[in-house]
Amino acid sequence: MISSIIFIITLGIAGFFIRKRVIRIQKNIQLGKVDRLDGPNNERWKNMLLVAFGQKKMFKRLTPAFFHFLIYAGFLIINLEVLEFVIDGIAGTHRIFAPFLGGFYNVLMNFFEFLAVAVLVSCIVFLVRRNVLKIDRFQSAEMTRWPRLDANLILTIEIILMMAILTMNASDQLLQTRDSHYVATGPLFFSGFLTSTLQSLNTSTLVFVERFCWWFHIVGILAFTVYITYSKHLHIFFAFINTYRAKLEPKGHINNMPVVTKEVKTMLGLPVEANTTTGEPGRFGAKDINDLTQTQLMAAYSCTECGRCTSECPANQTGKKLSPRKIMMDVRDRMEDVGNSLEKGGPGLSDGKFLLGDYITKEEINACTSCNACVEACPVLINPLEIILELRRYQAMEESSSPQQWNSMFQNIETSFAPWKFPASDRFNWAKMNS
Repeated sequence: MISSIIFIITLGIAGFFIRKRVIRIQKNIQLGKVDRLDGPNNERWKNMLLVAFGQKKMFKRLTPAFFHFLIYAGFLIINLEVLEFVIDGIAGTHRIFAPFLGGFYNVLMNFFEFLAVAVLVSCIVFLVRRNVLKIDRFQSAEMTRWPRLDANLILTIEIILMMAILTMNASDQLLQTRDSHYVATGPLFFSGFLTSTLQSLNTSTLVFVERFCWWFHIVGILAFTVYITYSKHLHIFFAFINTYRAKLEPKGHINNMPVVTKEVKTMLGLPVEANTTTGEPGRFGAKDINDLTQTQLMAAYSCTECGRCTSECPANQTGKKLSPRKIMMDVRDRMEDVGNSLEKGGPGLSDGKFLLGDYITKEEINACTSCNACVEACPVLINPLEIILELRRYQAMEESSSPQQWNSMFQNIETSFAPWKFPASDRFNWAKMNS
């Protein structure tokens, strides 16, 4: 009874902190503009099932995709065993499903252990890739102390949790032969290798080891869940939502501003759609996070910081400061700073800082070639280009502070209807010269 009460209290504490953090993240995302989803829902479900659930785009790089898939499958399937942990913790039982599943329980447990070992090995491989092989995309300038520590912490915690499962099962196997309280599960292959190490322990010590590992694992999972809400590994949940809400238009499509489109069509005498937005926009482009859409802000929480976007960016490859990964990290950092300020009764968005200038520099956004390489590379369909274009719109239309070469081009387009400085009447002179 005391154990069950302690477990329920622990569960409640974890639930309180998770709920508090989820509400904070929700409010952060709601700082953005409400946007409407267009296009067929079946395409959106297809994206979510193939890209988020099916890991389709991960397999463009086979080695990391294989090990990531093992961790992903382990996360989904091993957590089914957590259901038994929770029921046992509340009811004060031990392996409550074993009597009902019979021999199939042994099959399940062996499969869970296989996945636990697969997760353990995969995490070790990823630690080696990050810290020994030092893969280039994990060493970029934006990968400062915290992002690197965050990744290493997650991998290390997962290794420890998997070892706790195997140690618990090994001690449980030995206790089944010494105490009738422990339900027979049948032989377990992987944890069986650890039984020889624990064989010399007396029964009371084995009970302590088994209970300690049980509590360590379940409390570790609850703490891990709370930690994830502060970590880049929040993509575990948001990747599904982001792939559902991702753009369905071809990657070369750029969203126009409805008010500007209406004005241009009116000037040219073209028909204007009846449902076109009327009135003046609050701001051309984006200067801060409240000028971005909620989908764009949510994408920042979906970012895995894998760096595939940055490694494919031609501007970054030629030594320019632009990193699409940093764009998404900066958007998330700005949201967190504003959210924390509001939570403490501070100024929030009125703190004198802005996304453009204080977090993302003009040098970064002006380096973008709009090639969509980052969009194509992202394994969860994040679109950093949309955010870059919104920031550039503000720079050009509100501040008139685009690079001088761009301003010259804009002026030529306005006066001569072409990027080059010659009158429209001379546009086809090249054809006469070659005839």
